[in-house]
Amino acid sequence: MAAVHTRALGVAYAVHTAARNSHLRNVGIARLASVTGRWAGTVALSVYAYQAGGATLVGVMGASRSLPAVAAGPIASWLLKRLRGDQVLLAGDLARVFVVGGAAAIVLSNASTEAVFVLAGLETLLSTIVRPLQNASLPALARTPLELTATHLGLTTIESIGMLLGPVVSGAMLAVLAAPGRVLLVTAGTYLVSALMLAQLPRWEPVAAELERDDKATPTTLSLLADVRLRFLFTVTLAQSALSGLIGVLIVVSALRLLDLGESGVGTLNAAVGVGGLLGTVVAVALLGRKRVASDFGLGVVLCSLPIAVIGLAPHLAVALVFLAILGIGIALVDFTGLTLFQRATPHERLPQMFSVLQGTSVSALGAGELVAPLLIDAIGLRGALIACGALLPILIGLFWRRLVLLDELQDVDDETIDLLRAVEIFAPLRLPSLERLGSSLVPVEAPAGVEVVRQGDPGDSYFIVRSGTLDVAIDGVQVNTLGPGDGFGEIALLRDVPRTATITTTSPVELFALDREPFLAVVTGNTTSHGAADVVIDRHLGATAP
Repeated sequence: MAAVHTRALGVAYAVHTAARNSHLRNVGIARLASVTGRWAGTVALSVYAYQAGGATLVGVMGASRSLPAVAAGPIASWLLKRLRGDQVLLAGDLARVFVVGGAAAIVLSNASTEAVFVLAGLETLLSTIVRPLQNASLPALARTPLELTATHLGLTTIESIGMLLGPVVSGAMLAVLAAPGRVLLVTAGTYLVSALMLAQLPRWEPVAAELERDDKATPTTLSLLADVRLRFLFTVTLAQSALSGLIGVLIVVSALRLLDLGESGVGTLNAAVGVGGLLGTVVAVALLGRKRVASDFGLGVVLCSLPIAVIGLAPHLAVALVFLAILGIGIALVDFTGLTLFQRATPHERLPQMFSVLQGTSVSALGAGELVAPLLIDAIGLRGALIACGALLPILIGLFWRRLVLLDELQDVDDETIDLLRAVEIFAPLRLPSLERLGSSLVPVEAPAGVEVVRQGDPGDSYFIVRSGTLDVAIDGVQVNTLGPGDGFGEIALLRDVPRTATITTTSPVELFALDREPFLAVVTGNTTSHGAADVVIDRHLGATAP
């Protein structure tokens, strides 16, 4: 009980800290408005498609909304070579307002159905550009890993609230007004709120923005997925997305045909998923700080599939509501743990590209699932399709469980290490992604009193940070300084490519972090401010004045 209480206090502190960051708060408000509007619009478009052509057109609508997302990655990369990340993010959000508003006007005027399908696809294309850029902005806006993790949890909660509010709003409006076009107007309004929040974010762009403006340096999908663990995570995510597309159509058809709930019933069943998502955030809170994130991800994937089979076996409203809520818990777990795993496994400078590729291919896989759903219903019946779809992901996870848990080797850098790095003058100007990259390269070193850590005249291949204990600095046998926790040494030999300029000896048992030449130089020389700070430190240590 004491451990649970301690964890709850830690979570509350983390969330409170993240909420005090105005930029992260604006991202959260934008995400809530956007997700709520998109879920409301999804229900409205599904009902509109069913009215126009039954289950087949529901699948076609889903596919027409999802498949264009495959072009989002190349378009986003092209834009990021010419504009900053914050500019692309805001422009995409504003464009969604006009696209959805246009679709609403066409639906209300009973004009071309084909035009609605085209605009729905364009909206998804824009959303697939906007969402990964929001995620990629988080490391630049967060100040500590704890704040970043708390933001992940907050966004998972927001996703679940939006999954609940959107269908509830849409279902209520459809029950009273029976007008999908008016629901789409609400969606356009929520996108406008999102754009207003994002307009307040500071200027930001990826860590390697200069590289991204060089066509030769733009990473391909294959290079992004060079790590076998990342490739496996990507594959499981795509499988889950494709099945989500199938399930989305099955929920619509089940509400209208199997459970006979009417048009508002589509919103009711989707709202049950949202309720489960909120419960899933409670589970995510309990899991915050756990090291076995990949195992939790696997559990979430299973819960995203298995409940739908139960509905096929027992097609009753109460059963559907309960097990769709369980499915919502699975979605929340996958959202939270999946985002964490991808951010751990992907180099920070490649996060915008990774999230863009992931979002585009995931939405396209979802569209493919929506397109297959009517064919599956025709082939084996609605209940057969529910049972078959519910069994797929549990079988997949069972077959590859051992490979999945290997992802738990990807660990975050803790806040204590980040704070220690920030205390070092050279690293103080660095943003969180760069600090985390350094932290992941640190090697712990312990030494008793009286040990020479570096010797004057020797070649230098490492930089050291003092975690605890004290050391004396001597030049030509004369003591010139004393080092303690938070101090660093060894930068002169690395940056000036000269032998060690001093002998540094422990005067008490010490705990150090060693940082090899390559990661040290990559981060420090890649940041103008940090490099300048290093020059100041070097000049001070050498007793010289910078030119």
